[in-house]
Amino acid sequence: MKIVVFNLGCKVNQYESDAISQELREMGHFVTCDLEKADCYIINTCAVTNEAERKSRQAITRCRKYNPKAKILICGCASQKNPESFNKDGVIFMSGVGKKQDIIKHIDDLEFTQNLCDLPKIFENQNLTLPNRTRAYVKIQDGCDNFCSYCIIPYLRGRSRSRKIDDIVAEVTVLAKQTKEIVLIGISLQQYGKDIGSSLVELNNALANIDVRIRLGSFYVDAIDENLLVSLKNMRNFCPHFHLSLQSGCDSVLKAMNRHYITAEYFDKVKLIRKFFPNVAITTDIIVGYPTETDIDFDITMEFVKKVGFADIHIFPFSSREGTRASKLKLINKEIVNSRKQKLLELKQELIYNYLIENLSIKQDVLFEEKIDNYYVGYSKNYIRVYSAMDNVINQIVQITPIEIYQDGLKGVYVNE
Repeated sequence: MKIVVFNLGCKVNQYESDAISQELREMGHFVTCDLEKADCYIINTCAVTNEAERKSRQAITRCRKYNPKAKILICGCASQKNPESFNKDGVIFMSGVGKKQDIIKHIDDLEFTQNLCDLPKIFENQNLTLPNRTRAYVKIQDGCDNFCSYCIIPYLRGRSRSRKIDDIVAEVTVLAKQTKEIVLIGISLQQYGKDIGSSLVELNNALANIDVRIRLGSFYVDAIDENLLVSLKNMRNFCPHFHLSLQSGCDSVLKAMNRHYITAEYFDKVKLIRKFFPNVAITTDIIVGYPTETDIDFDITMEFVKKVGFADIHIFPFSSREGTRASKLKLINKEIVNSRKQKLLELKQELIYNYLIENLSIKQDVLFEEKIDNYYVGYSKNYIRVYSAMDNVINQIVQITPIEIYQDGLKGVYVNE
């Protein structure tokens, strides 16, 4: 059969979709990730925001337009949260978050089956996933213990569960022969190892000498300390890019969000990171329009963002999620939220420009991924998008000297030493 495995949401979802795709290919099916005409569609849904849920439901309608008679199977966070909204349009199977790969057993079903199984108590080992892109993802952890007041994910994915170091090392070792960069991902990466008597430091040490670039996924700031940074510094090819989720730069809003730090602690951790990695890229997420956020609170956030000097910011208007504590709070007027979002977007562009300027003339090891017009395009270790006019260098790491700001990154020339 021709099967589409369509993914929505985070990198963890993407990893799980890749594992499903690989197993289907090994069974002899033709598999693609693009929504197009096919015999069967597997939709891996997301519930992090209302918009993500809407797109997850909308994907069913889009599949039906390509092939009204196709089989459709659903899994993921949105179907775990609200299964009744996906039991429509000829969906033949629906599961939630746990044991997603079991969905493969049901592609020959003809009648609707629902299997919203309990979440696994231990980490579900995945098959080694062959990368279908320049970099590969390796899932090391699932679930979250933080229970931020606005977030539904801990209720859907369960408590933090860690994968054994030996399993991770085995997968990274295989993938290192096929790709140049690996991203370690999880729902709450900093909680890795706490449930199995291990730690991220121990994992880093085990991966230190594998010949592949290693990058960390999104990170909670409370795990940053000297031991962690030393372990990263000692890695053979660590990429100095930290995506440290902030959500608000105002302490009173952070408290209302049930974030377990204050801005002074966050800033101290930023300074510590820059002590170990002077040219590091520090990026973040910020929610605008949290129900308790006042105009003054937002101004405080803006000033803190300037103080940190992020390399980039992902901005999200507050999305009320039923079942969370924040869902009981009165929403802020949309016009006010949009105004705050626009101000932060303008600051974001200023900060991106400043970080690019800082990196002009600094030699960058760039992993090239694609060709756009006359330039090959890739990412530096600190995740700057770099353009260069060269011979075919896709899936190669080349040292480039940036000479000017270009589009959303830097344009550079080959360093011939």
